[in-house]
Amino acid sequence: MPTIVVDVMPKPELLDPQGKAVSGAFTRLGVEGFSDVRIGKRFELTVDGEVTDEVLAEARRIADEVLSNSVIEDVVGIEVAE
Repeated sequence: MPTIVVDVMPKPELLDPQGKAVSGAFTRLGVEGFSDVRIGKRFELTVDGEVTDEVLAEARRIADEVLSNSVIEDVVGIEVAE
């Protein structure tokens, strides 16, 4: 069965406390070469049947209305995983 992957990230202008915590851990662990960490969410929607334009449109609607909070998050990707 095909899977639609939806990626949601905090809006760039908002603080990301989880990302800051990981970034701080990198510093404490001596990890170098990364200037920032942002943490988002990944949703995998298993499709019963074929992925049509209508199914993708419904996934986009669900992503915008249910899976993300449009005040603080952006849907940054919707793709069909093979």
